[in-house]
Amino acid sequence: MPARIEDYALIGDMQTAALVSRDGSIDSMCLPRFDSNAVFAHLLGTEEHGFWRIGPAHPSHRPAPLAARRRYLPGTLILESEWDTPTGRVRVTDFMPPRDSTPQTVRIVEGITGTVAMRSTLRMRFGYGRIVPWVHTTNEGRLHSVAGPDSLWLDTTATTYGQDETTYADFTIRAGERVAFVLSWQPSHQAPPPVPDAREALEATEKFWSQWNSNCTYDGPYHDALLRSLITLKALTYAPTGGIVAAPTTSLPEEIGGGRNWDYRYTWLRDAAITLSSLLRTGYREEARAWCAWLVRAVAGDPENLQIMYGIAGERSLGEVELDWLPGYEDSRPVRVGNGAAGQLQLDVYGEVAMTLHAARQAGLGPGETAAHIQVKLVEYLESVWEQPDEGIWEIRGPRRHFVHSKVMAWAAVDRTITLVESGGAIVDAGVLERWRELRSTIHAEVCDRGYDPVRNTFTQSYGSRELDASLLLIPHTGFLPATDPRVMGTIDAVRRELSTPDGFLLRYPTAGSEPGLDGLEGDEGAFLACSFWLVDALAMSGRVDEARTLLERLLDLRSDLGLLAEEWDPVRQRQVGNFPQAFSHVAMCDSILQLAAHDPVRSSL
Repeated sequence: MPARIEDYALIGDMQTAALVSRDGSIDSMCLPRFDSNAVFAHLLGTEEHGFWRIGPAHPSHRPAPLAARRRYLPGTLILESEWDTPTGRVRVTDFMPPRDSTPQTVRIVEGITGTVAMRSTLRMRFGYGRIVPWVHTTNEGRLHSVAGPDSLWLDTTATTYGQDETTYADFTIRAGERVAFVLSWQPSHQAPPPVPDAREALEATEKFWSQWNSNCTYDGPYHDALLRSLITLKALTYAPTGGIVAAPTTSLPEEIGGGRNWDYRYTWLRDAAITLSSLLRTGYREEARAWCAWLVRAVAGDPENLQIMYGIAGERSLGEVELDWLPGYEDSRPVRVGNGAAGQLQLDVYGEVAMTLHAARQAGLGPGETAAHIQVKLVEYLESVWEQPDEGIWEIRGPRRHFVHSKVMAWAAVDRTITLVESGGAIVDAGVLERWRELRSTIHAEVCDRGYDPVRNTFTQSYGSRELDASLLLIPHTGFLPATDPRVMGTIDAVRRELSTPDGFLLRYPTAGSEPGLDGLEGDEGAFLACSFWLVDALAMSGRVDEARTLLERLLDLRSDLGLLAEEWDPVRQRQVGNFPQAFSHVAMCDSILQLAAHDPVRSSL
């Protein structure tokens, strides 16, 4: 059985990533991109679907021993795992060097004390565990595996042998000795990649992260937590384009054993505003510039058909299929690749795009005339659709509704575009500008009338509903109303009262267990971590700083030993659930840390 979700470590090269468990097994890795087919899919199945474990040798009928300790080298994505055995101590260092061309996974075994018998078990399975490659050893002693368009090359000084369609290496490591394993991917029709130098790769990777960290300008409270989240976001960035995947995994369940399993290896526009904000406020202008440029390219050419998500290079077709040969993480079926929600109508994305471009201009990034033209075209189209019901921020698979958050974000799109025109960033007819001003007032009045419950003093999930939604906490972020407005204050309290789990974290919205809920899906889910961070922000912005700090520290306690967060927290099982690590959770954490620092009266007086 795969490990608990939070017991995995992330390594990556800004084009793909892998998850490494405490027993030294890489159980998830897609090559050559985040959204490529997996070569190791044990995470979603069994060991027959591919994995690569390096650790102390152990009897085959017993579980592999877990590392006694592990850590990232400070400020890096280089993982160190150490085992204490009766005969000595051993360390395995795992990382993926930022690549020029060939993706590589490097694993260096180092003896610390004594003598330790080690084993490498490499079971390569292309096509999400379905395809067994042809494996042979070349005249140069390199292990070469081929399956259709893909090939893998293993370089090591350890002696390897094949058995049961698996490649093994049994060796003994003594104090002071090192044995390296490097697995390289290459298109099968190309010449072999160069033989790698593991030591040089380690030095180059350490240097890369050290230089990258030097750009961080934040030195306030919770610095280490914020930096680890920024490193995670950098690792989830597809370097060639600047797009950020929501997570490097697919189909990790929101409910163990349930069917709420989705592919998150794509880029969501709704992540844009807070991602850009966090990057800019912590000194990472180039990453922010690249993210903004990705956004403009993805939307350009067809702004009227704006999607909620795109592929990491801006691809629009993300067809959803089920992989029926994989049993799913802890029997959570189905396993999906692709995401059918890409074709939904979600009005909030228009606001998110406009807010992102507005933030970029305020920061002096200058998205340019193309971005301004796109923004104007988006609002021209929004004029004709904003009154329609939509699927909303949570991508429901039930009937469309008039979601309050969607209408607020439509207001934000119009508001930011009016600001763009008034500042001279775009030119429209005077009549158009006046029409947009009227539209802004119309949307605002309608939301306050139809989306607000005066008896309970709270905004509601959708027009006329009694249900609440954690996305309502974002109202003050948009400028729609200040956080101190009595209606917003009432909404904060109502959301906290009605959507809190027993341990005080927030659900996104109510679910209905075995019956289809408001989202059209059966089953429940855990507390949505980004929503809980939004509550931190709302409390801080409304002046309740002590409550905000207490909640933030409780949320930070949910992180794994390596500082990573999944999408959700299961309050019953007391464990992380959902795709991992989740960019939305880490972006929201960064934003909460920065919000709290900005509203902390002690820090503000320094």
